[in-house]
Amino acid sequence: QVHIVESGGGLVQPGGSLRLSCVESGTIFYVMGWYRRAPGKQRELVAVITKGGDTHYGDSVKGRHTISGDNAQKRVDLQMNRLEPEDTAEYFCYVRDTSGAYWGRGTQVTVSS
Repeated sequence: QVHIVESGGGLVQPGGSLRLSCVESGTIFYVMGWYRRAPGKQRELVAVITKGGDTHYGDSVKGRHTISGDNAQKRVDLQMNRLEPEDTAEYFCYVRDTSGAYWGRGTQVTVSS
């Protein structure tokens, strides 16, 4: 069983920044990153990074957020800048490694003045 630890959520004003981190206890990841679910909406991609370093972003965050990963440490970080109220959601870490696909429990991000 893979153990996932998420950190970095919280309350921030519009235009501010937050950094989310995720560490997993499994094997080297193939894909790792973040999805989010806002109230009343479906879960959507925020950003993921592959073992080879390729990154993929959701359309709503392109140009504002940056994901980075360290496969040796089995860790990814998501730097979120120019946050907007529409970014308010629960953010979930996603990991796919040699043993399967896993989700974290989620961390809340609230963007409000």
